[in-house]
Amino acid sequence: MKEYGFKQALADHTLFYKRDGDDITLLIVYVDDMIVTGTNISEIEKLQCRLAKEFEMKDLGALKYFLGIEVSRSKQGIFLSQRKYILDLLAETGNSACVPMDTPNEVNHGLTIYPDQVPTNKERYQKLVGKLIYLTHTRPDISYAVSVVSQFMYNPSD
Repeated sequence: MKEYGFKQALADHTLFYKRDGDDITLLIVYVDDMIVTGTNISEIEKLQCRLAKEFEMKDLGALKYFLGIEVSRSKQGIFLSQRKYILDLLAETGNSACVPMDTPNEVNHGLTIYPDQVPTNKERYQKLVGKLIYLTHTRPDISYAVSVVSQFMYNPSD
């Protein structure tokens, strides 16, 4: 990418960008998926042609889904959602029929470790908390609750 005049972002090493005046072209790569976007269609097409010469590629058109995040467009702008991710997580945990709440934990309820606590499946707990952490990308409203439950990753209990 650097040979084509792109710079690697410092905050995310999978993101490459190229500025030309007011125009910008972006490429983000994750394993075998990539997003190419920007403000100049001819620059985007030129990049896609260069990449196609070196890699087997398929253009899937407008971005709809990437890494568990759904992308939809309207006149108001671009909307990011993890609806399918949430539905899959609820099904996995047997909570498909749950009722939405403003805060998924009691206000001012302090969690602590008790001597008689009943241990739970540590691997499953850590996996679920990891999925909840990923969910906070589009649901910052649950960040506090997720940070509370993540404090018990080393010794989870019922």
